[in-house]
Amino acid sequence: MKKKITVFGSFVVDLMGRTPHLPQKGETVIGSMFQMGPGGKGFNQGVAAHKAGSDITMITKVGKDAFADVALNIMKELKMNSDYVFSAEDVQTGVALIMVDENTSQNEIVVIPGACNNIKDEEIDKAEEVIKNSEYLLTQLETNMSAIESIVDIAHKNGVKVILNTAPIQPITDDLLSKVDMVTPNEVEAEILTGIKIETEEDMRNTAKYFFDRGVKQVVITLGHRGVYIADGAIDELIPAYKVKALDTTGAGDAFNGGLIAALAEGKSLKEAAKFANGLAALSVQKLGTTMSMPWREDIDAFLKAQNK
Repeated sequence: MKKKITVFGSFVVDLMGRTPHLPQKGETVIGSMFQMGPGGKGFNQGVAAHKAGSDITMITKVGKDAFADVALNIMKELKMNSDYVFSAEDVQTGVALIMVDENTSQNEIVVIPGACNNIKDEEIDKAEEVIKNSEYLLTQLETNMSAIESIVDIAHKNGVKVILNTAPIQPITDDLLSKVDMVTPNEVEAEILTGIKIETEEDMRNTAKYFFDRGVKQVVITLGHRGVYIADGAIDELIPAYKVKALDTTGAGDAFNGGLIAALAEGKSLKEAAKFANGLAALSVQKLGTTMSMPWREDIDAFLKAQNK
């Protein structure tokens, strides 16, 4: 039986342009295409988990503007519950300005969180029951920290497993980490948080120890083309990435996190979940955009089956 998941986090509208190269300081570059669509780390991860077959409730916040309809329309299209998409009277829906190098698929992103950086305690209180009744809470750092702390506190007090994706990087207190079951930084975020540059497997172990010492039970570090490192005190392993030709790497980390929690909620082991998440992310980078690049479950299963032949 699939276990319930709450995904708490940001929604922003992605405004994405592709260019022959990313501009240098003061340079104007003529782009080749523009695309607008739903995004935000929280929303991307929620959609990834939903399309992978999970029973998820999404908690986020938008403004009262045309960009809010982007979120509500896609949720209706995907048959997602929008009961906990809160609305701000005086703050606009967030946006992300994304530039993608069409030759390397690397990107530069500026996020203006807008409404989802203004989530209030009373809105968290309205979602308390759905949080309590979940097996997992997945959150990130793209909303106001006060809301993150409140929702993690509710989950922790009620025995809900908390997964914290440490993006975009912000300072995190040891108190918050003590209530987190799993952290999922990428290598840059891990270095900023711990002071350890990850070059060797020993560096990975030392990074994991930093989090273990603060009460975190499982550590998952995404390492780009090198794969993903997992550790839980018993397991200590580097799982290779699947080799695919990337078209757009924007949202790859979100795809991974959505896939990871979807697999864990099905009862997969940490290693199995990491492989599943790697497959989901590998499919996502072969399409343009973030939310809309997240694959459906049948495509994930077919991809993984083909890799295992």
